[in-house]
Amino acid sequence: MPAAPAESASAPSLEPAAASPLPGALLFALVFVEGFVSLGAEIVALRRLVPHVGSAITVTAPTIGFFLLALALGYQTGGRVAGDYLARVRHNFLIAAALIAVGLAGPAVELLFAHLRPAPLAWFVLIGGILCPVAWLLGQTVPILTNLLRHARAGERSGAALYWSTLGSFLGAVTLSVLVMQWLGVGAAVLICSALLLALVPVLSEAGHARHYAMLLSALVAGAALMANLVMPQQTETAYATYRVAPTTLDGFDNPRVFWVNNSAASIIDNAEPPHYARYIQRLRALLLDELAFRDRRVLVLGAGGFTLSHAEPLNHYTYVDIDPAVKDIAERDFLRAPIRGEFVAADARAFVRDTTTRYDAVVVDVYSALTSIPAHLVTREFWRTTRQALAEDGYLLANLILDGKLATPYARNLLASIQTEYGPCAVEVLFHDRPLSNVLVQCHAATPPLPGEPYTDERNRADLDVLRSH
Repeated sequence: MPAAPAESASAPSLEPAAASPLPGALLFALVFVEGFVSLGAEIVALRRLVPHVGSAITVTAPTIGFFLLALALGYQTGGRVAGDYLARVRHNFLIAAALIAVGLAGPAVELLFAHLRPAPLAWFVLIGGILCPVAWLLGQTVPILTNLLRHARAGERSGAALYWSTLGSFLGAVTLSVLVMQWLGVGAAVLICSALLLALVPVLSEAGHARHYAMLLSALVAGAALMANLVMPQQTETAYATYRVAPTTLDGFDNPRVFWVNNSAASIIDNAEPPHYARYIQRLRALLLDELAFRDRRVLVLGAGGFTLSHAEPLNHYTYVDIDPAVKDIAERDFLRAPIRGEFVAADARAFVRDTTTRYDAVVVDVYSALTSIPAHLVTREFWRTTRQALAEDGYLLANLILDGKLATPYARNLLASIQTEYGPCAVEVLFHDRPLSNVLVQCHAATPPLPGEPYTDERNRADLDVLRSH
């Protein structure tokens, strides 16, 4: 009888084709870092965009969409890699670290938006030239390293790799946004993401000349990261905004300085006695102190800016609400150069007015994440309704809006309509008629809105009768 075939010739092997020179724990650490850094790069990019194009859903949704598309293409590319796995991952990590370290550094993004106009073009270059390549490079990691994991089944290998990658994404999103950016700034998040990738580049290299070369390249990228994120001129950055104080020249002002928030001039103050402020602040102060004769009243200010509304104003009680807990210290140290006058609450404006039980004599709405960019949830009818609920029975709403001077755009018409739907007819004051965009002050009363008016016509003209009824 013929001899039976050897068992090794007929039984399929459960081991991957390529043996891994690295321990399994290290391989899982690699996919964990890939997940951490890829989502971290997306969060940093979204934050870098805020000063230039705002944080509206029309900005964030396409950014996330392109990031996911690049990630999907990276998965596909990584699945086609048939050998030299560690070298490919090492190469991808090194390039991704360089793109993050320099391309997402504050000065680089500022330079990009300063020289590429219009802003959507700079957005496209940043997303298409920096974020998407990072996502594509790091997206290859899981399918490539799955070839090296020693699990019995392909499903078990890919499941384990995806678990650690997704866990890294979760921790990257939480730690970078809640801890690192809050306490250390956006630049620190960039450095952490770059450092994690660079620390693994030598590990992915063979001992000897190749490892020394990888360490040299990592050191060069690390030096560029430190230069771009620490040495070059930086602004004060938090998870919510970018701040700087700069001198300027204005007619009638004594050495004025501007408080810039997300590249928008939020407040102005000078060294005169009494100080001069931005025109809309001076108008608001005149409304409150002179025309409404506020004394010992409660004023709620949504959006802190530079805290100039209450500066050197001891007659009333002010409560400022701003989402960024760091804005108070920055304004006191660099802009006002003195303690603010009033109470400060770090909270979302809409959540605060929804939950507060205090009734204010005036609510001042001055909320901007960038020039002309009011957060979308703070322009709706429902938001204006909650501001009315926070007012005393005889209280006033004062809103600072940046609109076209003719109030002709759909945004201007619809925003004003949203306010007046809840408050009834309001006074609308355009401060600058000679500019394309102007501060527009809206003044409303908290009383129950009157019934809608009826237009006078030649056929039914009751104007004289209505005049008598109005007295």
